[in-house]
Amino acid sequence: MRAPGAVGAPTSGTITAIEPQRRRGGRRFNVFLDGEFAFSLDASLAARLRLDQELGTAEIAALVASDERARALDAAYTFLSYRPRSAREVEQRLQQKGYSPAAIASARERLDRFRLVDDTAFARYWVEQRQAHSPRGRTVLRAELRAKGVGAAEIAAVLPEGDEGAAAYQAGLRRLRSLSRLDHATFRQRMGAYLQRRGFSYGASATAVERLWADASAAASES
Repeated sequence: MRAPGAVGAPTSGTITAIEPQRRRGGRRFNVFLDGEFAFSLDASLAARLRLDQELGTAEIAALVASDERARALDAAYTFLSYRPRSAREVEQRLQQKGYSPAAIASARERLDRFRLVDDTAFARYWVEQRQAHSPRGRTVLRAELRAKGVGAAEIAAVLPEGDEGAAAYQAGLRRLRSLSRLDHATFRQRMGAYLQRRGFSYGASATAVERLWADASAAASES
C-alpha cells in the first residue's frame, strides 16, 4: 500500500512477484507488491525474499538502503578498476552518481578496511606516472595532488627530492624539435617559460634550457 499521493516506494504490501531484469543479466530483480512494481534489488538481497511475504515500512526502507550501499560500493569498485584514485575522487564520483551520504560513507568504510583507497599510494602512483610520461616540477605536482584531495603529509612523502634538473631536461625534450630553429635568446625565453609552467624552479629550468640548447646546436651542426 502506497502512502496517499506518494510517487516513490510503497510503505507496505505483499510480495506478488520477484522478476529478474533482463538488461542487467539477472544481477538485479524487480519486486512487486500487491501487483505493482515497488522497487528493484541486487540479486543477493532479492534472494532473501519470498512470494506472499508481507513487508512493512521499516523492512522496505532497510532493503532499499542495503541495496543503495551495495550499488555505491559496486560503483566505487568500477571507478577504481581503471586506475588508483584518491579518497576525494571516489567520494566525488559517488556524489555525482547521486548516492546518499550514508551510502558513500559505507562504501568508504569498506574500501578503507581493505586498503583499496590509500592516498599515499595514490600520490606515489600519480608522481611516478607524471615523471614517466609527462614530467612536472614539485610545484605543479603538489598543486595537482592537493586538487585530488591528498593531504600535505602524504604529498611530502612522495614528492621527489633533490635537483629537478634531470626531470626538467626530460620535459624539455618534448618541445625541443618545435623550438630548435629559434635563436638562442628566443629559445631560452620560450623553453624556460614552458618548463616553469610545468612547475620546475627557475634554477632547474635554466640548467635544462642550456643543456637542451646544446643538444639542438649539436643536431643542427650534424645536419
